[in-house]
Amino acid sequence: MAEVIWSPEALQDLEEIAAFIARDSEYHAAMFVQSLIDATDRLAEFPESGRVIPEVGAARYREIIEGGYRIMYSITGEVVHIDAILHGNRRFGPDR
Repeated sequence: MAEVIWSPEALQDLEEIAAFIARDSEYHAAMFVQSLIDATDRLAEFPESGRVIPEVGAARYREIIEGGYRIMYSITGEVVHIDAILHGNRRFGPDR
């Protein structure tokens, strides 16, 4: 079973998503952020279950799509690193 580690950047992304949604509804913000977290639960057992990130093309860089967001992660041995959470409309690249 792999260990799942959230990067500080991914945790910051979660906070920003929550703050944005909370402008309209704190309840829905909490529920949506929880759904993003829940989407990563399977990675401990099935780290390769997400699709390869198309812009990268390397098998160790993958993503899960959840509610219009891309949960981007990388696999190193038995560790899954949650690297970022981006809205599907945001450009992905070195500057995110």
